[in-house]
Amino acid sequence: MANDPGKIEALQNTWQKKLADSLRKVPERPVRFTTWSDLEVPLLCTPNDLDRIGFDFEKDLGFPGEYPFTRGVQPNMYRGKLWTMRQFAGFSSPEETNQRFKLLLEKGQTGLSTAFDMPTLMGYDCDSPMSLGEVGKCGVSVSSLEDMETLFDGIPLDEVTTSMTINGPAIVILAMYYVMAEKRGIPREKVRGTLQNDILKEYIAQKEWLFPIAPAVKCVIDTIEYGTQHYPNWNTVSISGYHIREAGATAVQELAFTIADGMAYVEESLKRGLQVDEFAPRLSFFFDVHNDFFEEIAKFRAARRIWAKLMKERYGAKSPKSWMLRTHAQTAGVSLTAQQPMNNVVRVAIQAMAGVLGGVNSLHTNSMDETLSLPTDDAVLVALRTQQVLAEESGVANFADPLGGSYLVEYLTHQVESAAWEYINKIDEMGGMVAAVENGYPQAEIGNSAYHFQRQLEKKEKVMVGVNQYTMEEKKRAIETLYIDRAVEGRQAKKLRDLKARRDAGKVQVSLEGVRQAAQKGENLMPSIMQAVRDWATLQEVCDTLRSVYGIYREDGKF
Repeated sequence: MANDPGKIEALQNTWQKKLADSLRKVPERPVRFTTWSDLEVPLLCTPNDLDRIGFDFEKDLGFPGEYPFTRGVQPNMYRGKLWTMRQFAGFSSPEETNQRFKLLLEKGQTGLSTAFDMPTLMGYDCDSPMSLGEVGKCGVSVSSLEDMETLFDGIPLDEVTTSMTINGPAIVILAMYYVMAEKRGIPREKVRGTLQNDILKEYIAQKEWLFPIAPAVKCVIDTIEYGTQHYPNWNTVSISGYHIREAGATAVQELAFTIADGMAYVEESLKRGLQVDEFAPRLSFFFDVHNDFFEEIAKFRAARRIWAKLMKERYGAKSPKSWMLRTHAQTAGVSLTAQQPMNNVVRVAIQAMAGVLGGVNSLHTNSMDETLSLPTDDAVLVALRTQQVLAEESGVANFADPLGGSYLVEYLTHQVESAAWEYINKIDEMGGMVAAVENGYPQAEIGNSAYHFQRQLEKKEKVMVGVNQYTMEEKKRAIETLYIDRAVEGRQAKKLRDLKARRDAGKVQVSLEGVRQAAQKGENLMPSIMQAVRDWATLQEVCDTLRSVYGIYREDGKF
């Protein structure tokens, strides 16, 4: 790599001597990186450091749009097409969220992302006793196909891509979306978007599950198989590291566990009889963007390189589209603070730039008020404008992988990749990610990291501005917050009662029996669930039918 390694080494030795002399006069301040403490990173990286790790331009770096995609999945990156600005939105009723969607599209957002409330995430209808007090609180309430139709009323679904963040009952929500598009007459090839549908990370981190692990993973593979056969432009699973990171994982753990989850879905799809190049191009990813600027950039670059190698070398994919890791990213909710919430605007801007410099394909920027409530219209607009200023004014979108070739960035990308491979190999030895999750391995690793980080905050070994340093007395709430009217619960329940009164109850029972039989026989569930929602079966009715066959999951505590 270096033109004259001996000369560079001599210069580096001279610099190290000068640095040592300087530090005798002025001690170096403590380094307070969020997760770099696990990685060996020199103060100054040189060509010799890259030589030492065996850095190879062609093998490790290459060009954008070419294997191993370290520099991005498109040759011209954002100069050809900007990343999709996909703000996460959902609250209260389908009617109110529909208005938020239209506001965001009017203000320049280029894709939709749907947040569902806790009852929906857990497979309960809005009128269930389990839903009391939670309807519409942390997302939008969806109990039926009618709610889904209201949610996307007036939105051109053949022109706008939609993402839906739901996992346990994802197969039912997807069936509702497909049937809604079908009723509108939208051709299947024009139905475009993403379903999160990553159930493994629920057992690892977010803890929103319905069924035991084996049947839950089967539901994911059912959607992959059905989508491969019928909906060629729909991403049926978004393999998600975001919640793993939010639970306390380091950047390396987030990367390794997410990739391992993806490997599990690939392997289960192959067991189903699918060919890897049939389904792999529609797999997508979702990562966190945390505070450590260069580490996050390195993480995205390493992720693409690892996935490309796995798909080509381990799974034998022939299509370059199968090798590409396409990813959405969201700025780190866990990094936001209730104290001095205006500081969150700065955090989000820095994180968003790291995501863009890391080459993400789609981005959500958090709102400043999200530790206090769901975001207000004003806060959402600031978050969206952050992306637009970054895209239109900063100049970072003019170049493909502008930090590629930086000694630091290449060295750190290598270090992140190497550390992630160590985890992946360890999980392989356990028999894969499903076995690792059943044994509680990733859960315990994340718990240890979260505890370690919290102890560092308490000791002020790491700083959170406004929390454990640069604090000040706050006499009143600094910003206005969104209030969710409890009356939404009653309105949603009434709509559901009216729907049940209008529908053909006999047809509903027949279609639910079809779901039960498909589950008992081990058949692909998508056709029977789509028929059930066409007949106006509700979310909970379908989920309860599946619970009656599969049972429910109880987690063993592991520390």
